[in-house]
This record gives sequence, C-alpha cells and structure tokens, in this order.
Amino acid sequence: MTTMPTLFVSHGAPTFALEPGEAGRELAALARALPMPRAILVASPHWMTAGVSVTTSERPETIHDFGGFPRPLYDLRYPAAGAPELAERAIGLLAAAGVDARAEPQRGLDHGAWVPLLHMYPDASVPVVQVSMPGRRPASWFHAFGQALAPLRDEGVLIVGSGSLTHNLYEFTGGAAGTEPYVQAFAQWIADTLAANDVDALLDYRTLAPHAERAHPTDEHLMPLMFAHGAAGGHPVAKRLAASDVRYGMLAMDAYVFDAS
Repeated sequence: MTTMPTLFVSHGAPTFALEPGEAGRELAALARALPMPRAILVASPHWMTAGVSVTTSERPETIHDFGGFPRPLYDLRYPAAGAPELAERAIGLLAAAGVDARAEPQRGLDHGAWVPLLHMYPDASVPVVQVSMPGRRPASWFHAFGQALAPLRDEGVLIVGSGSLTHNLYEFTGGAAGTEPYVQAFAQWIADTLAANDVDALLDYRTLAPHAERAHPTDEHLMPLMFAHGAAGGHPVAKRLAASDVRYGMLAMDAYVFDAS
C-alpha cells in the first residue's frame, strides 16, 4: 500500500469554504497529484478536549460551528463516510504510545476538518476520522502525538493537521491596510526552520520565532503543524504551498506537505 505524506493546512475563516483563492486552488491541485488515500485522519483546534477522543461514527455530520456568516455557508454539507475501523486502529496506536484515547460515536466534523477537505476532495469520497486536540499541552507533546499515529501513513491514511499559520483574531480589520509585516516575518521563520529540519527550534517557536506571541496569542491553531510534522516521521522534507495567500491582513494560509526523507 502506498505510503502517504502528511499535511498541515491553514483553514482560515469559515468563508474559506466559499472563497478558495490561492490556498484552495493549491489544495485541490495537491489532492489530484497525491495517491488516493484509503482514509483521512484529521486534527483540528475546533475540537478541544481534556483527553484525546476519536470519532467512530459511520456517518459523521457536518458541524457548522460558527455564527454570523452568509447563509450559503450553512447550507454546505460534507457527507464523507466515517471509518470506525481506522478510529479503533488510531486508538490502539495511541494506547501503545501511552496516550489514553476514547471513542466518540456522536461527534461530527467541525469546520477545521471539512472546509479544507471540501477543496481537496469535493465529492467527499474518502472516509474521514477526526481526532481531538487536548488543551494545555506543549508543542513537544503534539509532535509526539503525531509520531504515535505515523504508522497509519504506511496503511494508506492521509494524516492532516488543520490550523492556521498565523491566528490573531484580536487584530481583525478586514485587511484594508494590507498584510501585517509580522505575519510575513513569522511565516518566513517557520518556512526556514522547516527547510532546515530544525525540530528543536520548531518546538521552541514561542521563544525563537519573531512575533510569535502576536502571531499566536494562544497557540492551539499552530499545534496541528507540530502534529503533522511529527506524524511524517524522521526528518521530513517540507513543501510549502499558498505562501502568498493572507486573508484579512493577518491570517496566513500557508500549507505544508511533509514527506519522510
């Protein structure tokens, strides 16, 4: 079975579903270039839990976990099947790594999961399992979390961390003044650090990256990057996508493909 890469995608605002732009086009092209996955396992900061939970529903619902957006957004559905066997396999791998995980049969897919997948696999033909993200964990924990699930790549599973390369909603202005310089500086530091495969620096981004606290007043939207990098195993080669797509002046839409070297 084909070994899959892992992905980090920036899901931006929920309106990304209706406004693909550069990021949506590049995700669509990426999906066409990749081998067809057997299933997708995705982590999103819009499902935060005390421990780790894994969706086991055979038909996960589309969750519209946002408010105040255009009506067409609420009419969208992403009717992908679930993959209960994959969910149980993931729970087993996590248990073997010392991570207590439980099955969640009722939970659907939040917008951090289904919005980017809408651009990649618009026909929802690939089964999807979502894993929750525990709060109050360091970057190193999320990297190890991904590592625990890395064997799934050899089983044809596409592992996706969905977050946002920068995420400071306190500064939302609609982007009328253009891209904030700190966004570009932070995004370039991440790109350079991944290109150098400097895992120690990546995990210590809060200390080392320029404008880290401004780019991420809270860091839950960057932890999917650590998760996806860890799931790639070893010292992966990073390919950057959508580097020039910044929404509202402060949401960098960068995505990364990680292939094990």
